[in-house]
Amino acid sequence: MADIFWWVVVPYISLTVMIVGLLFRFAYRQVSWTAPSTELFEKKWLRIGSPLFHYGIVFAFIGHIMGVLIPRGVYEAMGVTDELYHFFAIAGGGVAGLMIVAGLGILLIRKLTNRRLRAQSSFADYFTVILVLVVSVLGTYMTIVYNTTVVAYEYRTTIGPWFRSLLAFQPDYQLMRDVPPLFQIHVIAAFLLFAAIPFTMLVHMFSFPARYPFRAPQQYRSRNHYKRRT
Repeated sequence: MADIFWWVVVPYISLTVMIVGLLFRFAYRQVSWTAPSTELFEKKWLRIGSPLFHYGIVFAFIGHIMGVLIPRGVYEAMGVTDELYHFFAIAGGGVAGLMIVAGLGILLIRKLTNRRLRAQSSFADYFTVILVLVVSVLGTYMTIVYNTTVVAYEYRTTIGPWFRSLLAFQPDYQLMRDVPPLFQIHVIAAFLLFAAIPFTMLVHMFSFPARYPFRAPQQYRSRNHYKRRT
């Protein structure tokens, strides 16, 4: 029963909360569908932490698609050996994970040490950063440390097929039974993060600025030597 709860009930509840929450917020709270800029309060560390975090997230997202959604047989058909796959997975995933952790660390310290930022931050803001940090630290540790000092765990035969079975509504929860505990905790924390997305600033990750390149430019005028017309 525990296996069914953790690997069937929790994932489906988390995904349901995420989907329903996103639809509700889009329908009734579109004004809040954003991550407010804090550049006015502090720029130096934001310019370092934000790009590190966002580019790291993009690279990690691509890596998870390649490792979880693409079956192992596809790589075998392409002639990619397990050794070669894990080498690039560890190298690429390690770099992406370090970028995320470093960026989040900078953003969290920035938020804690800047008085104006603290005043503007809510519980949801801290909860988001800490939960993403937990997921990313676990993922980075497993990629760099566990896979190089213990064993290069073949998640493409367990976690990958299990996740795809969820999407096919035929959950094969038994695949997760013998997965190492660190990987299990990482997966559960990730699903909790999915459920939290509609209620935090992470909601902006589903916004695609398709009209941005075509919108009219914003014009700013200096107040220096500006004379008001009467």
